[in-house]
Amino acid sequence: MRVLITNDDGIDSPGLAALARAAVRHGWTAVVAAPAAEASGTSAGLTAAQDDRRIEVARRDLPDLPDVPCFAVAAHPGLIALVASQGAFGDPPEVVLSGINRGANVGRAVLHSGTVGAALTASINGARAMAVSLDVGLDPDVEHHWATAAAVASGLFDRLAALPPGSVLNLNVPNRPEVGPPRRAGLADFGAVRSKLHDTDDGTISLAAVSVDEEPRPGSDAALLAEGHPTLTPLRSVSEDPDVEV
Repeated sequence: MRVLITNDDGIDSPGLAALARAAVRHGWTAVVAAPAAEASGTSAGLTAAQDDRRIEVARRDLPDLPDVPCFAVAAHPGLIALVASQGAFGDPPEVVLSGINRGANVGRAVLHSGTVGAALTASINGARAMAVSLDVGLDPDVEHHWATAAAVASGLFDRLAALPPGSVLNLNVPNRPEVGPPRRAGLADFGAVRSKLHDTDDGTISLAAVSVDEEPRPGSDAALLAEGHPTLTPLRSVSEDPDVEV
C-alpha cells in the first residue's frame, strides 16, 4: 500500500512521527506531508499560506524515518490530502493516515477537526483513510502515550486496507500505557471539549477550549472513550439527504 501520513498538529508533532513509523513497520510505502505550522480546527479547508495560492513545500527529516520522504507544507491538512491525491508527493496514496492528533476527536464536533478533515478529503478523492487521535485532555504537561495509539492503529491497518476506496475510520485512543481492543461507537451529540466564546473590549472575539460537563450518551464514542476504551467510528463524507423533501 502507498500511504500518506499527515496531521493538523504540524510537521514537528511526535504523534505524526509515531504514526509514520508504524506504517513503515507494517511494510507500507510511506510519505509524510504535514502542515509546516499547527492547523488544528481547520476541518477540510483548502487554505494555502500564500496569497497567490502557491504552496511552499520544504523537505524535512523526522526521527527514525531515514528512508521516508517528509515534507513541511504551508497549507492546511485538507489541502495536503487533496494535492497528494493528484500526485504532489509521488504516486497518489491508496491509504491516508491522519494523526496521531494531540487530543480526542469525538462526537459531531469532528466536523471541525483538521485531522478528520484530511481523512474525509482523502476519501472523496479515492483513498481509504483513518484519523487517529490520543485523548490527552487539556493538561499540556501530561505524559503522551503515542506508542499506545500507534499500536492500536497498527492493528487496524489490514482491516483499513481491505475496505472499499473512499472508506473512512475515526479512531480515538485513551492516553494510557495499555488499552484493550477498539470498540465500534456512534458519534456523541457533542465532543469532549468545546470552544467557549469570550467577547473582549478591543473589538475582537477570543475563544477558549473548555471541558464539557454534560454526560455523553451511553455507548457513544465520547462515553466509551471516557470509560477507557479505544473507539472506532466509520464516517461518511458529504452526501445528499434523501429523507428531506424540498
